[in-house]
Amino acid sequence: QVDRYLYHMRLSDDVLLDVMARFQAEMVKGLGRDTNPTATVKMLPSFVRSLPDGSEKGDFLAVDLGGSQFRAHQVKVFDDGKQSSQLESKFYPTPKEVIQGNGAELFDYIADCLLDFMDTKNLKHKKLPLGFTFSFPCKQTKLEEGVLLAWTKHFKVRGVQDTDVVSSLRKALQKHKASFDIDVDVLALVNDTVGTMMTCGYDDQRCEVGLIIGTGTNACYMEEMRHIDLVEGDEGRMCINTEWGAFGDDGALDDLRTEFDRELDLGSLNPGKQLFEKMISSLYLGELVRLILLKMTKEGLLFNGKVSTALLTKGKIEMKHVSAMEKYKEGLSNTKEILTELNLFPSEEDCVAVQHVCTIVCFRSANLCAAALAAILTRLRENKKLLRMRTTVGIDGGLYKTHPQYAKRLHKVVRRLVPTCDVRFLLSVSGSGRGAAMVTAVARRLAAQRQRIDATLAPFLLPLGILREVKDKMRAELEYGLKRETQANATVKMLPTYVCGTPDGTEKGKFLALDLGGTNFRVLLVKIKSGRRRSVQMYNKIFAIPLEIMQGTGEELFDHIVQCIADFLEYMGIKGARLPLGFTFSFPCRQASIDKGTLVGWTKGFKATDCEGEDVVDMLREAIKRRNEFDLDIVAVVNDTVGTMMTCGYEDPNCEIGLIAGTGSNVCYMEDMKNIEIVEGNEGKMCINTEWGAFGDNGCIDNIRTKYDKEVDEGSLNPGKQRYEKMTSGMYLGEIVRQILIDLTKQGLLFRGHISESLRKRGIFETKFLSQIESDRLALLQVRRILQQLGLDSTCDDSIIVKEVCGVVSRRAARLCGAGLAAIVEKKRENRGVEHLQITVGVDGTLYKLHPHFSRVLRETVKELAPQCDVTFMLSEDGSGKGAALITAVAKRLHNVGQK
Repeated sequence: QVDRYLYHMRLSDDVLLDVMARFQAEMVKGLGRDTNPTATVKMLPSFVRSLPDGSEKGDFLAVDLGGSQFRAHQVKVFDDGKQSSQLESKFYPTPKEVIQGNGAELFDYIADCLLDFMDTKNLKHKKLPLGFTFSFPCKQTKLEEGVLLAWTKHFKVRGVQDTDVVSSLRKALQKHKASFDIDVDVLALVNDTVGTMMTCGYDDQRCEVGLIIGTGTNACYMEEMRHIDLVEGDEGRMCINTEWGAFGDDGALDDLRTEFDRELDLGSLNPGKQLFEKMISSLYLGELVRLILLKMTKEGLLFNGKVSTALLTKGKIEMKHVSAMEKYKEGLSNTKEILTELNLFPSEEDCVAVQHVCTIVCFRSANLCAAALAAILTRLRENKKLLRMRTTVGIDGGLYKTHPQYAKRLHKVVRRLVPTCDVRFLLSVSGSGRGAAMVTAVARRLAAQRQRIDATLAPFLLPLGILREVKDKMRAELEYGLKRETQANATVKMLPTYVCGTPDGTEKGKFLALDLGGTNFRVLLVKIKSGRRRSVQMYNKIFAIPLEIMQGTGEELFDHIVQCIADFLEYMGIKGARLPLGFTFSFPCRQASIDKGTLVGWTKGFKATDCEGEDVVDMLREAIKRRNEFDLDIVAVVNDTVGTMMTCGYEDPNCEIGLIAGTGSNVCYMEDMKNIEIVEGNEGKMCINTEWGAFGDNGCIDNIRTKYDKEVDEGSLNPGKQRYEKMTSGMYLGEIVRQILIDLTKQGLLFRGHISESLRKRGIFETKFLSQIESDRLALLQVRRILQQLGLDSTCDDSIIVKEVCGVVSRRAARLCGAGLAAIVEKKRENRGVEHLQITVGVDGTLYKLHPHFSRVLRETVKELAPQCDVTFMLSEDGSGKGAALITAVAKRLHNVGQK
């Protein structure tokens, strides 16, 4: 009979899955900037961005307003490795005149109670941080600020809605400050649900959901920042206070609400509001049972149709009665006793029926709660892109704790609705007090961490004034390298390349190009056509250079190169032709002519013996002779930077600067012959290979070198050399990042203070990882995956810090590179004697091409430091291959002109 009567309260799994889907849709609505204003589930950002990590410590105060009593707490958090804390509390009544009076009286009352508590605990002379648990819907814009949206739970204090409750509390405390010598710093405003999650999160770091089922009901969880439109920033996570009690206020649950739900709502303090809460929370379940029993009695189904005063009196049946009547182990005795006390004089059948009503009402509550919770768990799992997830739900509230069946029912239904989630339910111990202290402790820890991280990264943030100094110093070093009397001691060598022209479009023929500059070596055949069908066709083959040859003897290195050329000529079927050849040799060379290049010193990990101080063209010719299989006309030895400029010069005659920003860093540009004192002649121009990587080797930029730069330098193959390159090029940026990560880990700010074996390995952090980690499209989850590939087990917070470190290091590299380039374009402007210069820079290198922000920051910096220069950046296509062939072609053209 009861089953038939309450048929609509029994919800099947299909209905619950539908409720789950509806709640998921409401969550999305609440998170969206455009849809939030009309959303019923408000999804309020709490500005709690991190869970406890076990390193929190200290003394904290907490005050807790939201239930039938006001509470003040002192929480001691111990950093003893056991994650222990101690709580001392005092309870104060919340008189009706206070909870339905005006705002000033309420906050004065809170301040008075806190003062009394501090007096009792002898805390008056200490400066203590305070967490304020305020269990009502608030819109927060930061952790220590919250505007009350609406009162709930029988509270109706005037003049508080739409005001910041933290500033009201601070004002009330300020009144007492002078007269009672108290100094309390309100650090965090916390919802009791968030407090529950934080308390349980201290004991179990998997806890990322908080749930309250008591007088009120609510849930919170850790959401990805990229999904929270209402808060700026995409990094990390933030706890969202769902305020799910209002789910259904827009009619979304009308098909599930019964006549009893509607009657209960009409008789409440807030009709039409908190409809989900009215179907779930203990504040309303007793009243729901009363309304059902009243109607059944009126219809003659109970108590012989006799309606007692108790059944007619609102609030007469309370949740404690419902819980007691559901204690099945005690049979019907509890039910009979309670009903008799209410003057209902039940028969045994009445007792069975009433018990059954209580069960159905409470079961529906657990079912609906489980469906909404299942929606949150599913969202968490999908955010993490996991097929199966283990997580913990921190839980608090009288209904969950005291009802004999509720917890078991809830667990069972949740596990049925989300079989892909392994859920642990952890009961919170004084979540609202301890939790507020935890939020405050985490906030204090994060603030202290932030300070130390900022201090670590501060030397990388180069202000405009410092960058101008770098530009001026670079300019001075360029001049030293060009002047005869200072060139020998100059660090920026300003090497003449004997490339005296850029392409004019008449170049044609077949050319060979060799490209040596890294761990791979290329041989290319380049066919250049002139005239209307002007084009460049290229065929190439890549060969590896083993480490033992890179660091063996010079003879072995050049024999290996010639072996590769022989393979290519055979592969292309051109072994008999004596083709002109351009040799891209991307290491510092001093040239006496276009086909003579003496190696100044190896870079980029090469260490072949008997090469430094030797002419690399002669070494190549001798190796070709030793092989005695073919002959080649070696026309030009070319630097890859010059090749880059020439490739872009073929497309744009305005290109007179070449920049490499990749494994290494270098610049070349067309200089007026009259300024190059180390080469005879004053007419025309010649390309100068600056070899600017050595800028600073004389100590002129020591003021901006950090301890991490020094560690990277000392651990490199060429300590004390190429200092500017070690701050700006791809080969070293990852290593700088690794050194910073080690330091932050030693300070306990990363990876739980544990330096893993992989982090100790030099070179593990390749620059490609910087590019991946800094990608705007990459969520933190993917950053964590990259770090896991590197053997670094990171939390979400770790990933944010790693991303920040990568950003600071690469940004400094781009800014320094921009400062150097600004010195070059300013020099070009002065050479031409113009007020405003328009020029193109040909650029190549993986750092410029692949890093998500490097190119933009570089361009911005040049614009800031050289405002009178309009610089176009042009990406080079194969400067070292195509560029070498074009230099060879230009050299041949100029040679022929000279002969004529």
